[in-house]
Amino acid sequence: QEGEAITSPMVGTFYRKPSPDSPVFVNVGDAVSEGQTICIIEAMKVMNEIKAEKSGVITAVLADDGNPVQFGDILFRIK
Repeated sequence: QEGEAITSPMVGTFYRKPSPDSPVFVNVGDAVSEGQTICIIEAMKVMNEIKAEKSGVITAVLADDGNPVQFGDILFRIK
């Protein structure tokens, strides 16, 4: 896989968009800035915004929307 891994900081449910009717936060090929929200992980009914730790381009989306993720699971790759 190309790019650096962005991993899940917690256990919860992965969401690519803020609400069912909204567009996804990021797609493959999108440029992101450090601190930009790239997804949400819901843990115990709390929506936690996950932000990019560095600027770059998303090269892969590896988690499925609405599915559970574990601590350390790779969510995205960024280059």
